[in-house]
Amino acid sequence: MDFQPVERSSEAFQQSVTAQEIAEICRRAFGPEAVPASAVELGTGMYNNVYCVALAGRAEPVILRVAPEEGRQFRSERHLMRNEYVAQPWLAVIAPLMPRVLAADWSHEVIGRDWMIQTCLDGVPAPEQLGAYPRTVWPAFFRQMGAIARSVHDVRGPYFGPVGGPGHGTWSEAVIASLEEIAADLDGAGLDAGDVRKVAAVAAHGRAALDEVTEPRLLTGDLWTVNALLDPKAPEPVITGVLDFDRAWFGDPAADWTIRMATAKQDERTAFWESYGAVDRSPAAVWRSGIYEARHLGAIRLERHRLGKADAVRESYDTLAGVLAALA
Repeated sequence: MDFQPVERSSEAFQQSVTAQEIAEICRRAFGPEAVPASAVELGTGMYNNVYCVALAGRAEPVILRVAPEEGRQFRSERHLMRNEYVAQPWLAVIAPLMPRVLAADWSHEVIGRDWMIQTCLDGVPAPEQLGAYPRTVWPAFFRQMGAIARSVHDVRGPYFGPVGGPGHGTWSEAVIASLEEIAADLDGAGLDAGDVRKVAAVAAHGRAALDEVTEPRLLTGDLWTVNALLDPKAPEPVITGVLDFDRAWFGDPAADWTIRMATAKQDERTAFWESYGAVDRSPAAVWRSGIYEARHLGAIRLERHRLGKADAVRESYDTLAGVLAALA
């Protein structure tokens, strides 16, 4: 087999599996006759290890995703792959844009990590393709993103919290639990979590405003340009696929990463709202958006720590301090 892993240091969070392990996974998924001809690790993801695997006798390659070892996972990110697997039926509204799951294994009998095999979607990652177009046509991309987000957010869920659970009866319980998990992870990483705990306390004090959100809606968790694929031959941006819903949960659509990114700048992305529709700008909604931003910043701090970006971790404290001051 032609095996091309991404070279990383032994201290890096992501650690590749071996060629032998990939061969064993393929036999588990497709039978004893399955023989991988090549496996090329894709370096675009920052959490799971992702490989494009070509199998002898199979026309189309498949995508193998391997989760980190459980002992390396943060509490707030535990079993993300399992969460995505459970979320698939809830995301049926955008099924034509998503990869299909061909096999998944949480048993750790083959390797000591969760893994999932999916179909390989056509298209080029949006960060690579969007720049090939003049900016005058970029609004077409963001209008499509708005339509996709709207269709997902229209799906009603049974409880608040991660799709795979644990579920909560109120939105405030889900938000506060998430903040407490992030704070515990920061403690475990040796980082100061005091500001995130202050946000949790503010959220608890203002839980009545959070609990104005009474209907759980499906959130993408992480959908933006890095998780979209484009048709490389189209005269203007055309989204052909969307990926990575491992952080999907049920809650207030305004808390979704997609909404956070759509509101981040007043540029071509304002076209997002043409298809998505208007958002609540009441005082309570604006206050809730501050809580959501603080939660995003706490999760970003963890990711920056995982990636070894010490300067960015330090910067996160000043940024979150500003959000806390606005919430007070």
